[in-house]
Amino acid sequence: MMNRPGVRSAIGPDMSRLTIVNLPPTTTKRWVIRRKAEIVAAVRGGVLSLEEACSRYMLTADEFVSWQASIEQYGLAGLRTTRLQHYRIQSDQARRSN
Repeated sequence: MMNRPGVRSAIGPDMSRLTIVNLPPTTTKRWVIRRKAEIVAAVRGGVLSLEEACSRYMLTADEFVSWQASIEQYGLAGLRTTRLQHYRIQSDQARRSN
């Protein structure tokens, strides 16, 4: 993993300090809202690069970008799978009505 001078931590979604040491385990299989948000915060804060995050957690760039977009558009609730389905339905309905 590449070292970034001066960048060792970021603020997580619960306002705790995120470091490489307290990020979710690399063996994570169940991606709950908190873990997704921590990875997005770590990349935004420079703890990991996008490439490092994808490699470390076996994610595709599209998957990570979808997490990031969900947070930006809907907040943490957007990371909930059932809410994401709800938001997609609303978005589809809005497009059809225009």
